Amino acid sequence: MAWSIAIHGGAGSMTPATMPEAAQAEHLAALEVARDAGSAILAAGGGALDAVVAAVAVLEDDDKFNAGRGAVFTYHGTTELDAAIMDGATRGAGAVAAATHTRNPVRLARAVMEASPHVLLSGPGADEFSREQGLKQVDPDWFATPERWRQLQELKARKLGWYDVDLKYGTVGAVAVDDAGHVAAATSTGGLTGKRWGRIGDSPLIGAGTYADDRACAVSATGAGEFFIRTAAAHEIGARMRLLGESAQAAADAVIAEIGALGGSGGVIVAAPDGSTAFAFNTPGMYRARADSGGLCEAAIFAEQD
Repeated sequence: MAWSIAIHGGAGSMTPATMPEAAQAEHLAALEVARDAGSAILAAGGGALDAVVAAVAVLEDDDKFNAGRGAVFTYHGTTELDAAIMDGATRGAGAVAAATHTRNPVRLARAVMEASPHVLLSGPGADEFSREQGLKQVDPDWFATPERWRQLQELKARKLGWYDVDLKYGTVGAVAVDDAGHVAAATSTGGLTGKRWGRIGDSPLIGAGTYADDRACAVSATGAGEFFIRTAAAHEIGARMRLLGESAQAAADAVIAEIGALGGSGGVIVAAPDGSTAFAFNTPGMYRARADSGGLCEAAIFAEQD
């Protein structure tokens, strides 16, 4: 069986004209490190679940992305972290919303899946469970960066509404298939700049921003979460592949087109049990990378790079 992995670091309005070459190089290098962390596990015969956790954890620790360190601020200047993971072999799943102290929320999501009877934990309860599981805890200041603080102040000053200042959805995610044909998906995010009232997006919602099923594919999404929730986007891609026989690319394109028709924007990454991967997005760019056992190894940012 062929193995493959695809990752994303968010979709948004970035273009070659608006993103300096130095920033492009930094983001591509970060994506390559995360991709290679997952690829190394798969190449050594490891499982898809371990690969997606390794890749996402790297992106959570990199302050260039809106997950873990570098997460955006809520309206009240705090950080609330969401993450999810799903195992396509068993359809086991775990997720957390509004966690505040776990260094790597993706590892907390995995602990929910493997060490609790539940799928989704939130807020203080998620934090309590994390401590009980012995996961690495950090002070919330560890997640904060000056650039994210600036973005919050700009949003408040300009009264920009409900979505991020630059329409850059920095959610991170990974999907993979291992050499046994099992798929897995993981997603992690800080949500939206200036989010209020305990808002939760699609990332920690199984079937919306994250889904995996060996009968179809693994999916991780990024974008305007409310639209991905309303379309059950990740599950819908899997359903189209399983029930209609569509390819990963065709199913992903169809669901992103539906989201666009509703007024939403963003993207998805998909991995299928046959080793194929797909990217689909309706924004000018999406931070993305992938590799497989056949020698494919690439990273890109802008739409025209496909």
